[in-house]
Amino acid sequence: MPQKYIEKILKARVYDVADVTPLDLMPRLSKRFENQVLLKREDLQPVFSFKLRGAYNKMINLPQDALDKGVIAASAGNHAQGVALAAQKLGIKALIVMPKTTPAIKVASVRAYGAKAVLHGDAYDDAYQHAVELAEEEGLTFVHPYDDPDVIAGQGTVAMEILRQYTGEIEAVFVPVGGGGLIAGVSAFIKYLYPQVKVIGVEPEDAPCMHHALQHKRRVVLDQVGIFADGVAVRQAGKETYRIARKCVDEVILVSTDEICAAIKDIFDDTRSIAEPAGALAVAGIKKYIEREGISDKTLVAIDSGANMNFDRLRHVSERAELGERNEAILVVTIPEKPGSFRRFCNTIGKRGVTEFNYRFADDKDAHVFVGVQLAGSDDGKDDLIARLTDKGYPVIDMTDNEMAKLHIRHMVGGHAGVEHELLYRFEFPERPGALLEFLTKMGQGWNISLFHYRNHGAAYGRVLVGMQVPQGGKEEFQAFLDELGYSYYEETENPAYKLFLK
Repeated sequence: MPQKYIEKILKARVYDVADVTPLDLMPRLSKRFENQVLLKREDLQPVFSFKLRGAYNKMINLPQDALDKGVIAASAGNHAQGVALAAQKLGIKALIVMPKTTPAIKVASVRAYGAKAVLHGDAYDDAYQHAVELAEEEGLTFVHPYDDPDVIAGQGTVAMEILRQYTGEIEAVFVPVGGGGLIAGVSAFIKYLYPQVKVIGVEPEDAPCMHHALQHKRRVVLDQVGIFADGVAVRQAGKETYRIARKCVDEVILVSTDEICAAIKDIFDDTRSIAEPAGALAVAGIKKYIEREGISDKTLVAIDSGANMNFDRLRHVSERAELGERNEAILVVTIPEKPGSFRRFCNTIGKRGVTEFNYRFADDKDAHVFVGVQLAGSDDGKDDLIARLTDKGYPVIDMTDNEMAKLHIRHMVGGHAGVEHELLYRFEFPERPGALLEFLTKMGQGWNISLFHYRNHGAAYGRVLVGMQVPQGGKEEFQAFLDELGYSYYEETENPAYKLFLK
């Protein structure tokens, strides 16, 4: 099966618009992990992403009558820009359907290339469906972002360049995975020429569509996908991409949001460039692979797939990078509420840097402090620190992996309200103009809002923590309301961070 793609990749017409991107050594990361880590810089393409390779190769292979009518695509960002630039180069009409949640910078970029951008729906699936309908109505050719042989072949040229640029022995090539177009092309080419080289996909833990497909030996549809790495937020792997991956991909590694943020920092430290979350997946996967396998003196290649990062998101990335590197611990420690307690607590922590310290008086017996502690450079790690505190008689709860605590509680520590019949929920809603007002309007359905925390993270979805007073016996009715609301939600009423600081 890969043989079919070798010829298509070798003949792919991508260099009319795409550049041959560098394969750079990451010196700091390589030294730290005692392996040679090479970074394939697809973030340096004219549209700051590999996506224009597949888009152009698809379009250049269309018959003339299809080109005369024009093309259409659905995308929230990188594919849209690739199609728009390709259409500009070919001098044809392009219509791009984008979700209303698409950041303004990406919409402006598409229009700057001369394409028409239509905003429709809150998510990619809505935009995709509308694009398919418009393609039928207007006779336009739909350019799929990943599940198309010509698109896959275009993306496969990345592997062709890697193997030309580095002729030594490669242990593994790590590839970001969304719908699977890039890893399908890369794995087909590499496995045909060098079957001993591992091809490893990397997905976010909260968007594991290809991981689950390979695990279950069939394509699966995820109930919901995480929004942080929006470039790979796909609910189902492509049919053709899965077919190739099943034969050519060795495994798919899953990484957390914090690990992605740490990888963004790693790339910045070595290249002074900022990868988008999806673009940093491969580096996050390499670090996890090295730790798991215990290897050294190997050559590992990571594909940095793109740099279309919203500036607003950098605050969130910087907050989480040290956690992802395990250089910071977030702890809740109970200390006596009496003079001198803080000083004794700080003496127990020692000379480690304190990254944050949140406290408010609750009662005259115990004080609960929310503290961030630097671990980097210390002789012992988080477990040793917790053990030291526990030995000194301090009750400790580790919040380092508590998503609600990191997203919301750390910004809200301020005392207990004593609200009766309060239920706590964490929501995600489409981040578009008027969305927060719409969310509040929908929430005002007869239950009192007793707590509310919202923070813009520069993403396509807003994150909100809401406390609602629901009288006894009203939980079933409230659950029906949540289901009708249609937003992704997580109940946090039993979260220890809530009980200690807010309840």
